Amino acid sequence: MSDTPQQPSVLFVCVHNAGRSQMAAAFLTHLAGDRVHVRSAGSAPAETVNAAVAEALAEVGIDISAEVPKVLTVDAVQASDVVITMGCGDTCPVFPGKRYLDWQLPDPAGQGVDAVRPIRDEIEQRVRALIDDIATAADA
Repeated sequence: MSDTPQQPSVLFVCVHNAGRSQMAAAFLTHLAGDRVHVRSAGSAPAETVNAAVAEALAEVGIDISAEVPKVLTVDAVQASDVVITMGCGDTCPVFPGKRYLDWQLPDPAGQGVDAVRPIRDEIEQRVRALIDDIATAADA
C-alpha cells in the first residue's frame, strides 16, 4: 500500500481580498483542480469582489461572481503550506515552517478592466509557475 501524499494547500492574501488574491485563487482552482487546496483572504476585506476583476476573469472563462471577500484568520495561515502575500505588508501573520512568497503586483482597486487585464495575465503566469513548483516539491 502506498502513502498518498497530502494535498498541498495555498493561501493567497491581499488587503481587500477583492482583486489580486481572488484572481490568483481562481486561476489556481481553475488550473490545478482538486490537486491543490486553495484559500484566499484579506487583512481588511472589502464587501464585494472588484467588478473589473470579475469581468477580466470572465473573459478567460473563469466565473468568480459567487465569491465574497473573506477575512484573514490565523487558522487559514496555519492550515496552509504556502502563503502568498500581495501587498498586505506586515498585517500577514508569519508562522515557522510555512513557505512565504510575496508577489509584487499592481492593485486593481479603482481600475477599469483594461488596466486589470495585464495584472490578470501576470497572475496567471505566476500561478502556472507555482503549480509546476508544487508538483516538483511533491515529487521530491
